[in-house]
Amino acid sequence: MKCPYCGYEESKVIDSRSADDGERIRRRRECLKCGKRFTTHEVIETVPIIVVKRDKSREVFDRNKLTAGILRACEKRPVSIQQIESMVDSIEAKLQSSLDREITTMQIGELAMEEIKKVDEVSYVRFASVYRQFKDINTFMEELNKLLTEKK
Repeated sequence: MKCPYCGYEESKVIDSRSADDGERIRRRRECLKCGKRFTTHEVIETVPIIVVKRDKSREVFDRNKLTAGILRACEKRPVSIQQIESMVDSIEAKLQSSLDREITTMQIGELAMEEIKKVDEVSYVRFASVYRQFKDINTFMEELNKLLTEKK
């Protein structure tokens, strides 16, 4: 860390403390050349996830859109807000841990369906019907049959 007083690039950490509810680390440092002390703040660097939509346009991942979609599928079902938040957290963690910085809406939809299926089958079918754009009742029945087969 470069000293703000003399520009020397070597310093030692005297004290470290968590700040902003663990989002940052505050460090007191001492320059090894001039001996003056200064404070630095470390923040986790986040690289935005870019979502590639069906029309090939791109936008930054929006957690609120994912939450809204899952909320819609779980409407009037015995699924708590905590469960929905947990699903969204899990999906977002998978996206962040992925080495890909660009992800398609199809991949996000698949991750969402995996999470919803674990919690509520009716919500899963609702989400799948919109996400997979079922063309007719036969496509809908195929998805239901897959669900029944997996359950056995």
